[in-house]
Amino acid sequence: MAAGARILVVDDDPAVLESIGWLLKENGYDVARATSGEACLEQLAERTPDLMLLDILLPDTEGYLLLERLKADERWRDIPVLMLSSLPPEDASVRALGLGAVDFIRKPFRPKELLARVQAHLRHGAVFRSTRDALQKTEAALYRAQEDAESRRKLVDILHEVTGDLSVSELYQLLVGRAARALGVSHCSVILAKTGTRTVTVVAAVENPKITHLEVSLDRYPEIEAALETGQPVLVEDIATHPLYEGVRQVWGLEGIEVNIRSVIALPFTVDRGVYGVFLVRRTREQSALGPADLEFAEAVITAAVAVIQRARMVEHTMADNARLEQLVQTDPLTQLLNRRALSESITAEMERALRYDSSLALLMIDLDHFKRVNDTYGHLIGDDVLRDTAALLTALVRGNDVVARYGGEEFLILLPETDDAGGVAFAERVRDAIASHAFATRPREEGLRITASIGVATFPAARIESVEDLFASADAALYRAKAEGRDRVRR
Repeated sequence: MAAGARILVVDDDPAVLESIGWLLKENGYDVARATSGEACLEQLAERTPDLMLLDILLPDTEGYLLLERLKADERWRDIPVLMLSSLPPEDASVRALGLGAVDFIRKPFRPKELLARVQAHLRHGAVFRSTRDALQKTEAALYRAQEDAESRRKLVDILHEVTGDLSVSELYQLLVGRAARALGVSHCSVILAKTGTRTVTVVAAVENPKITHLEVSLDRYPEIEAALETGQPVLVEDIATHPLYEGVRQVWGLEGIEVNIRSVIALPFTVDRGVYGVFLVRRTREQSALGPADLEFAEAVITAAVAVIQRARMVEHTMADNARLEQLVQTDPLTQLLNRRALSESITAEMERALRYDSSLALLMIDLDHFKRVNDTYGHLIGDDVLRDTAALLTALVRGNDVVARYGGEEFLILLPETDDAGGVAFAERVRDAIASHAFATRPREEGLRITASIGVATFPAARIESVEDLFASADAALYRAKAEGRDRVRR
């Protein structure tokens, strides 16, 4: 779901309502507004939105309380809610996410970040609702069939287990184990395949629980190939006589292979776009042959399980998307270093740690001298290469617990935990010398470009430094002195 979705924005600040409303409308969304908890409930009663942006502080209630009320109401519990707040994330995000919010956005927000999160959660919400509806319909049909036969009671037992909060791989393993017991078979497995390939992957097998990623060729498994090609279930009651196995039987004879399998069921299902699966059930010659009744039961099992598997895959994809989004928000796109926002979070934690354990930390602010000349002389593409090379050079110099970030433009930052004044200045001199002696690449067959850097050093604890911004300001002032005194030097 994208443009055209209805989004309810709840905030008592007219400026925030206006800016968010304008941004969302410009991107094709239907926007409703509310300035209080009571107004929010009125909007919800009128029409359920696809997504809600909810401020933590409202004039007539707390956003936390309103969120808790929404999640307790069956009508609104599935609405994705993004919490808005000017409070620090560590003070608000844990509580908001614990109450059922899908995300937390700190004010003042960045338009691109807000739109990316809105789009991601609208998409995931739509997939979740469609999957939930399909699952509910499937479960309803299965419960109606419970009275038909003993097999239906076994099926319900399986579904109760596989509808838990499990990963996809755990679901596959649980499914083959429970289905094997219910069908009375010794061989039961799940196979995945991608379109256009002759190799498939066994991701779970009850006969060998250690199998999680075994690749096999379709040439030896005609029942799997037939199920994938036709999209229809395949029942082979006796592989010794069935024409599907004629070619394979000849190969077995030439290679002297004794096969103890009597019957096979191969049930195809769709996992994701371009990814297909086969639920494979086999009985040995010591067991009775599989028949139409077994096929019917196996079809019911896999039809119900597919909805659960797809839901689990959706959850895993959502978690991966959120992780990628978080990395995007915290990473400088040119150098792949942390940006200032992400570094600020690390500094906050290290400052608290320094106070708790009577330790210290140093912050280096590094500026490449006369960098504008590089862009003017060689062009911005070479300038970008120099910035990337500088990032790699700094990353190679630091220790495992140090943090390198890009401050902006040609400025970089290095956080050195458990480092005092003398240690910070000594390390800064190493950095300055490494940059000055490095030959930056320009054009083929040309001598490398040489540049210098000025570095300001600030440490904590120190007088008049009580916050992250104070530490930044102290390092910036030291950098200014280094540049004012002639550049290519370290000052604190």
